[in-house]
Amino acid sequence: MSALPLSQDRAPGMTRAQFLRLAAGAATALLVGRPAGAQTAAESSGMTMLARPIPATREMLPVIGCGTHRGFDVARDTDEYRRLPGVLQALFAAGGSVIDSSPMYGRAETVTGELLAAGGTRNKAFVATKVWTRGRAEGIRQMQASMRLLQVERLDLMQVHNLVDWRTQLATLRDWKAAGRVRYHGITHYTAGAYDELEAVMRAERFDFLQINYSLDEREAERRILPLAAERGMAVLINRPFGGGGLLRRLRDRPLPAWAAEIDATSWAQVLLKFVLSHPAATCAIPGTGRPEHMADNARAGSGMIPDSAFWKRHLTSIEL
Repeated sequence: MSALPLSQDRAPGMTRAQFLRLAAGAATALLVGRPAGAQTAAESSGMTMLARPIPATREMLPVIGCGTHRGFDVARDTDEYRRLPGVLQALFAAGGSVIDSSPMYGRAETVTGELLAAGGTRNKAFVATKVWTRGRAEGIRQMQASMRLLQVERLDLMQVHNLVDWRTQLATLRDWKAAGRVRYHGITHYTAGAYDELEAVMRAERFDFLQINYSLDEREAERRILPLAAERGMAVLINRPFGGGGLLRRLRDRPLPAWAAEIDATSWAQVLLKFVLSHPAATCAIPGTGRPEHMADNARAGSGMIPDSAFWKRHLTSIEL
């Protein structure tokens, strides 16, 4: 079945020029394809994950990744820890690469670093983490600790977590990027209550990535934040694509609607992920999980058809949230 990575209709709040610019990037994503290693893994598993360009460089990024909050905050010698190599295997086999962590996620950075080193799979991963503290010296100390725990000499993406002391930390990140210690830099948040400050920062500063919450039941980012990210040339990582988990819990025991087959979705998780990927500004969704079967299921949302906004207008009313 043909894949349609971007909506044919404009998303709410998006100008025609913004939409056309993103649509052109998506067309390039389909023509150019995934990074070679990821593409081989995906094709060997019978799946082809879509990829979208990072606006700053046009580097292609697979559209489904893995968040490590909770799922990777586990102790060694536990069943939960022993499942995690399978999570990364499922991510890479499907053609995914993004692994997102943070110092505030307990053991997650340590566990991620251990698993990538043990599996010899660092070259398959796009590793992202965050700085979550105040002051330049403390920010540098924390970022150095993250790199040590993740067992990397160069990070793919470092983000200012929840805008904490963002002026100080962004200044350091610009220096680190210029020195080659990080490839990309960005900011994050996960609540609509922070959107006024977030918008102000996005208009005042230049950075490569925005990470923001967006889901079927948390759509406030459609109004200003996602269109502004497109206007400012920022890649977007989507956190909380399942509404923090509550949305998926409410839906997962219901039968899938017949129209799910039209978009190549075989689970509610895939329906919800395809919804967030339908927004033209979304680059990659990063649902968190510590279970291989959930990672494999999530990853399938990144292949096949991504519907347009007209599709959702026809069918969203059939989902009672």
